[in-house]
Formats: sequence, structure tokens, C-alpha cells
Amino acid sequence: MVVYKEVQASNSLINDATAPRVAVFVGGTSGIGKFTIRALVSKGASVRIYLVGRKSSEERTRAFIQELHAINSKAEVIWTEGEISLLAEVKRICGFVKSKESRVDLLFLTAGYAPFGTRKETDEGLEIAQSLEYYSRMLFALHLLPLLSKAETPRVVSVLAGGLEKATIDFDDLDLKKPGNFGGVKGQMQFTTMNTAFLEKLANENPAVTFIHSWPGWVNTGNMRRGWDEGSILARVFWFVLEPIVRLFGFSDEESGERHLFLTTSAAFGGRGVPWKGKQGVNSLEKAQDGLFLVNYNCDCTPNAKVMPLLREKGQEKIWEHTHEILRPYL
Repeated sequence: MVVYKEVQASNSLINDATAPRVAVFVGGTSGIGKFTIRALVSKGASVRIYLVGRKSSEERTRAFIQELHAINSKAEVIWTEGEISLLAEVKRICGFVKSKESRVDLLFLTAGYAPFGTRKETDEGLEIAQSLEYYSRMLFALHLLPLLSKAETPRVVSVLAGGLEKATIDFDDLDLKKPGNFGGVKGQMQFTTMNTAFLEKLANENPAVTFIHSWPGWVNTGNMRRGWDEGSILARVFWFVLEPIVRLFGFSDEESGERHLFLTTSAAFGGRGVPWKGKQGVNSLEKAQDGLFLVNYNCDCTPNAKVMPLLREKGQEKIWEHTHEILRPYL
């Protein structure tokens, strides 16, 4: 466990030389993305942040951006509107970033929610939660890898449930389209495992980039209220019981933001970044070197050593090929 004081001490070393100078936050209009942006900006470094969100969140996000400017006048936050459940929109947004920047230091991905209601598809034929939590995230990574590879300490962070992968997901129905095959818990495990399988392959092919799949633990992000069918009685019972527990026992907004800022900057993961004298993290191959790091809420690496070999053997290549087939028209 990396204790909170150690996280804070590491983050206090962030300055113009060690901060991610150009960052893309996808899902940063609320929750962990928002908390992490606030933590980054509060360090006083000169940073430029592309904050990607939906039109419906623009008004409150403008107020957040004003707050950030008041905290740190050297921080430039660029509102970037887009409906990222649509892969065509992801391609457009990435094109905008690529037209403005020669490098990207950080890609931070948090958009999504648990799909506890009935299956709902985008106009492109993808289930909405899966598109947000998996396909759009991987498309952002693929599009921005050329810019990430030009940074000194590039990092891709996907926040979902790293370390909780299952080798028993349905490899023959990766999009959970078969009747009765879709649901909140099953969907989350499916999307989590696919994130890790694909990111590990990307990490192996791009050793200059550090990849992290984070499991943030209990944080009151508001996502528990999304993904249910409108008027669901079960949803109301769920909120009534679980939300107070999360508020009582979960991480505060501030600590969650600081811990994820630590993930985006510390040399504990891959050896590049803010100097770290503590124990070096091990990647998904159980090695203290570059690659994909599965990191839990205490900032500990959890390689999921029993599952990962089975996942590589049973379905990683199938996930890789299927994902490229889905994303190919948008690359």
C-alpha cells in the first residue's frame, strides 16, 4: 500500500519539468477525471488540458474551467465538445488534437457507467456503455499513440477495474449481443477484461509508453445513478442502500484525485516520471519494467497472476482482432 502521505509527497514534486505538459482527459467533466484535473492544476505547473465532454455538460464545465484558472493562471484548459460514445466523434476529436499538438504527455480515460438497465445501442450499433468504457477508449489510444510516443514520459491511464479481470468472460460473444447475455455485472467484467487484454498488447508494441489500468475503489462519482432504466424501482433501492455506504467508507474526491495524479506522474510505474524511492511497481507480466500496470485503489500493482496467463491463452488475440475489426472504419 502506498500511504496517502507518500502520494502527497510525490505529488508535491510536480512542477513545470515533471508535469504532463499536454494532457487529454476523456470523461473529465465529472468524477475521477475531474478530481484528477483539479489535483494536477493545483500543483501550479504550466499545463494544457483538452477536456472532452458532451454538450449537455458544457455549462457546468465552463464554471469548472473558471475555477481552475483561479487556482492556477498558467493552466490552459480547452473545452472539447464531443459525444464520445460515437466512434466517428472520437476520430474527429483526435483529429482536432493532432492538428494542434506535436505531442501528448497524458491520455486519461474515465468515461462510462455500469449498464444495469436494458441494452441500449448507439447509432453505430454498439452498446453505449461498452462503447464508452472500451471501444472509444481504445480508439483514443490508437489515434493518439503517435503523439504520445513523442513525449518524454508518456502515459495512458484507463480507470475501470484493473486487476479484476476474469478468464471466464464470453469470448464467443464479446459484445454480449446474444439473448440474455447482457447485464451490469457481466458487462463490467467483460469490458474490464477487454481493456486489460487490449492495453497489454498495446504496451508490448509501444514500450516507450506507460499504460495503467486503474481500479479506483469506492469513490462517489455519481455513476451509480447512470445506466438504469428510467423509473426503475431497483435503481432507487440501489442508490438508497449503496450511496451512503460509499460516502461513508469510500475515498474523498480530493484523495481520489491525488492518487490518480500519482498514477499519471510517478516513476513507481515503469521508472519514468517524478522520482520515487519506494517499491517499484510490477507490470501485468510481473516484471519491474515498462508495460501495462494493473493498479488498485491503494496504488498497489495487482498483476492478477492466476488469470492473466489464461486470458492470454484463451482470448487475448481474439479480443485484439475483434476490436480492430470494430475500430478499423474509424482509424
